[in-house]
Amino acid sequence: MSAIQLSATPKGNGYQATVTFPDGVSMNSAETYPTIAGAIAAAARKLLDMTDRLEALEREATGRDRYRAWGVL
Repeated sequence: MSAIQLSATPKGNGYQATVTFPDGVSMNSAETYPTIAGAIAAAARKLLDMTDRLEALEREATGRDRYRAWGVL
């Protein structure tokens, strides 16, 4: 199972959102949000916009790429 971490880090007068992927790659928001909840929600929305990366994680977790190469899927 792949774990994706959503976090909020203090920055200036607010919080910066961060999405961290299982391979250690992380992405930070350019914006700051007044609350931790707002930063986490922004990170979740950004993650939902990254369908290609989510699909790649799904393929990796289920091994579907192997079957697709064989013409099974």
